[in-house]
Amino acid sequence: MIPYGRQDIRQDDIDAVCEVLQSDFLTQGPMVPKFENFLSEKVGARYALAVNSATSALHIACMSLGLGEGDWLWTSPITFVASANCGLYCNARVDFVDIDPKTYNICPVALEKKLQKAELAGCLPKVVVAVHLCGQPCDMKAIYSLSQRYGFKVVEDASHAVGGRYKDEAIGNCNYSDITVFSFHPVKIITTAEGGMALTNNEKLAERMSLLRSHGVTRDPKLMTHEADGPWYYQQVDLGFNYRMTELQAALGVTQLERLDSYVAARHSLAVRYDRLLSSLPLTTPWQHPDSYSGRHLYVIRLDLASINKSQRQVFETMRALNIGVNIHYIPVHTQPYYQGLGFKSGDFPEAERYYAEAISLPLYPTMTEAQQDEVVEALRRALEEA
Repeated sequence: MIPYGRQDIRQDDIDAVCEVLQSDFLTQGPMVPKFENFLSEKVGARYALAVNSATSALHIACMSLGLGEGDWLWTSPITFVASANCGLYCNARVDFVDIDPKTYNICPVALEKKLQKAELAGCLPKVVVAVHLCGQPCDMKAIYSLSQRYGFKVVEDASHAVGGRYKDEAIGNCNYSDITVFSFHPVKIITTAEGGMALTNNEKLAERMSLLRSHGVTRDPKLMTHEADGPWYYQQVDLGFNYRMTELQAALGVTQLERLDSYVAARHSLAVRYDRLLSSLPLTTPWQHPDSYSGRHLYVIRLDLASINKSQRQVFETMRALNIGVNIHYIPVHTQPYYQGLGFKSGDFPEAERYYAEAISLPLYPTMTEAQQDEVVEALRRALEEA
């Protein structure tokens, strides 16, 4: 089966991991800060904190911003559940903002209207998590402007977007946000097997996230409440977690990061070829905003269901039967049973639900061959005709 995503592991990745295995440090050694510094320099952020997953990064990001009981976190309904769950981990309340029908990201117009109503009701969000779906950045300038007017903090969930650009600057520089989060899951643009990164330009936020990822424990005298008993001394000054990244993961991250630009370029080349090969079929290919250079993590088509007179499920199952590992990204979070238990219901965010009814993710990864891509397109052609 041709999968929708696949990691690319080469000999230099293997050698880097083996070198760590033969070193003195498997955790808390020199490779994690090397990976952090490499990425922070590449994207232009002052601080980078490596953790064991993007979910962990989202959690400590929200905690460092002071999100807590009685506060609101808003995000997109078209995302993986982690973008919303991070608010619940902080005992905050979660709500959603419907998507833009062209970018599939949070719609700035819908966000502004919801903020106006929330201000009158006295329930403005403390944090907005802006999800860069498929690697295409949100309209961050508009979101940042609204954050200044309404007083909320901004977290970029850029799990799909490492290597992308917004207004010709690297995603992750935090020019329009307080914190940016990347994911290094195996199907993402680069991988550390599991892993994530939180980036910020704010020293205090970096300091707090560093504490939270490692049990709230520090050896830094300036963070301790009283003088150290001796050179062995440490203090727990906050309630944190074991969210650290290992040396093995960081070593893999360093070698993967060296190939980031070529990976994203390969994804773009394949996406442009998809655009051309699919142009005559009854579907919508992904629109790209001229102000952005997407990470191109996913290639999502939207079926013209009225024209093909077939269901999304029929097309999906036919593609799977033809050994094409299509997927759906994502089921709207507000329709999940857990969130419906919190009071959400189908119909709350109609644009997100329309997207979900039509969307299918086609295989896209940097080592994909043109022959494999041709196979995907031919299978889709068959599925649209025969499903």
